[in-house]
Amino acid sequence: MRARAVLLAVLLVAALGSCSWEPLPAAPVGALADPPPGVARLHVQVLGTVPHDPAAFTEGLELDGRTLWEGTGLTGASQLRATDPATGAVERAVDLPSSQFGEGVTVLPDRIWQLTWKDGVVYERDPATLAVRRTLPYDREGWGMCHTATDVVTSDGGPDLVLRDPTTFAARRTVPVTLGGTPLDQLNELDCGDGRTVWANVWKTDDLVGIDLASGRVTAVVDAAALRPPSTTADPDAVLNGVTAIPGAPDEFLLTGKRWPTTFRVRFVAG
Repeated sequence: MRARAVLLAVLLVAALGSCSWEPLPAAPVGALADPPPGVARLHVQVLGTVPHDPAAFTEGLELDGRTLWEGTGLTGASQLRATDPATGAVERAVDLPSSQFGEGVTVLPDRIWQLTWKDGVVYERDPATLAVRRTLPYDREGWGMCHTATDVVTSDGGPDLVLRDPTTFAARRTVPVTLGGTPLDQLNELDCGDGRTVWANVWKTDDLVGIDLASGRVTAVVDAAALRPPSTTADPDAVLNGVTAIPGAPDEFLLTGKRWPTTFRVRFVAG
């Protein structure tokens, strides 16, 4: 449930516990192609490209200084990688246990958080050595992750973003995400950008959405279909799934996907 005062929560449970509630229907994926009034429809302008490991099942991407961090998935092949953003070369990597499926990552000055998909744990790693410092229980599916100056933000494939304490990983607040007033699910890999707008991949689409973190309202939909490499068209899993803002380059991002051979430097533009 959403974070709220304990007394209010108790009163609500007592009053409503016997009622039957149906969730609001999620926005259909097709709604992304024709967003409602007030939601900008954007496209990608390619500024450059960098090689990307075509074997990497990308689940998380974050540019921190001179290092492009990548979390990869698949059971038996999941890693945390430190790569060179100029060449795509893997400089360091650490494996997850062979039974686990890695997901999103986010890099703070003093720690790295790494999600797992359905394994019920999140890892805190040392950014210098990549060694695990703590393994914490996690009661959701792990999908995407990023951080603002005050919070870690996570997704679980549903229509909510959860804001978490960056030190303890405890949930602080849940932000329901809506497109034209309708919940938008399948939220996947995240980038926290300027701390006000979160950019999210929408699973199984070639789109990203810009989400106002204060309200949860989708303010922009980005059509990135032009980036889809021809080599991936026969692979249904090779979807867009990697977004990170470029520090010091306003409005520029790196985008890639699962098993994509290329990382694209882009700008989101109208028209």
